[in-house]
Amino acid sequence: MKLFDELRARGLVQDIMPGTEELFEKEKVSFYWGVDPTADSMHVGNLGALMLLVFMQRHGHQPIPLIGGATGMIGDPSGKSAERNLLDEETLKHNMEGVLVQFRKLLDFDHPDCPARLENNYDWFKDMGALEFLRNVGKHLTINYMMAKDSVKNRIETGMSFTEFSYQLIQGYDFYHLYKHHGVKVQVGGSDQWGNITAGTELIRRMDGGEAFAFTCPLVTKADGSKFGKSESGNVWLDPAQTSPYRFYQFWLNSSDEDSENFIKRFTTLALDEIDQLIESHRQEPHLRQLQQTLAREVTVMVHGEEAWQQAVNASSILFKGSREDLMKLDRQALLEVLEGVPTHTLKRESTVDPLEVVSFLATETGILPSKSEATRSVKQNSISINNEKVGLDFKISSNDLLNNEFILVQKGKKNKYLVIVES
Repeated sequence: MKLFDELRARGLVQDIMPGTEELFEKEKVSFYWGVDPTADSMHVGNLGALMLLVFMQRHGHQPIPLIGGATGMIGDPSGKSAERNLLDEETLKHNMEGVLVQFRKLLDFDHPDCPARLENNYDWFKDMGALEFLRNVGKHLTINYMMAKDSVKNRIETGMSFTEFSYQLIQGYDFYHLYKHHGVKVQVGGSDQWGNITAGTELIRRMDGGEAFAFTCPLVTKADGSKFGKSESGNVWLDPAQTSPYRFYQFWLNSSDEDSENFIKRFTTLALDEIDQLIESHRQEPHLRQLQQTLAREVTVMVHGEEAWQQAVNASSILFKGSREDLMKLDRQALLEVLEGVPTHTLKRESTVDPLEVVSFLATETGILPSKSEATRSVKQNSISINNEKVGLDFKISSNDLLNNEFILVQKGKKNKYLVIVES
């Protein structure tokens, strides 16, 4: 399958300049995608464009990931309703190191034919003075041209600093520099970057008489129109220290059927015919959630490795199907990750010195259930579990029931879970 046939089938092409597709068909192309290090990790929203690099390298083209050490000091106005806070150089350096780790996980920097090569635009801007930039670069784009960009028009009413206004010119010069010094002919990115990207192709034409190309992929949204990449606790990051592999795995596992059909094409390298078969199988037996499980496995392994995926699966299995003994084996961090988002209640530690009747525990001491009569009824109906074990009215809570000497897991029915935190 040709490159663009695959990219379109995966939903990875939106805007494209004439001649771009033909260029990739006739030669091996060096192309780039840039990301500003506004944080020390990329998130799954970045992964939408980053997968372009993954697929294009697999087709024999050379990806040039660009870290915006210079542009990160300014802030891209595209898609923003307010100006970004400017970051200091030390913070940017720290952020760049974190982003580089993720590039190296997803791209092959040792490929024998088309190795990925990292660039940092701070390298060519650090010694360039304002007068040199304005004289040699700024004169090539008119104010009218720059004002016509959506990133400017969408902000002109609420206000935009000259700093942000200049961003498209600076990003455009990135493209010119890479074209002139490294033979980079194509820039790719998310669809919100189209204006900045085409500013680069225009600079190359005006400054060098050259011809450059570009295309973008659609921004990822959910089927209901909500923003992709957000969970209840915020962004879903690629750094395991910020979003644990378990939470990362659960993010994909909890995708709707419609979203999963789109995501598995965009975010995994599974062959398209295999994906089609999987989608059809899932439609026949949606309750098995084969599509979500495969999606979650493939993306988690790609970003975090197979061991992290297996640990996430094991932790999930323990929570929903494991025994009391399995639950007791989870360390504190794993337990908190598995139970993240579960409603919490507190219990004073002295309450567990002597055995505590289960009805008093559920109603009086923790308030999980509103009354002793409700607690009694629920226990009699065999709907209460303590640490994954069903309990009767004669059950008493003691210090032996503490997970990691600190927690008790309560479940009412099939879905309602509560975490009791035992305080000193």
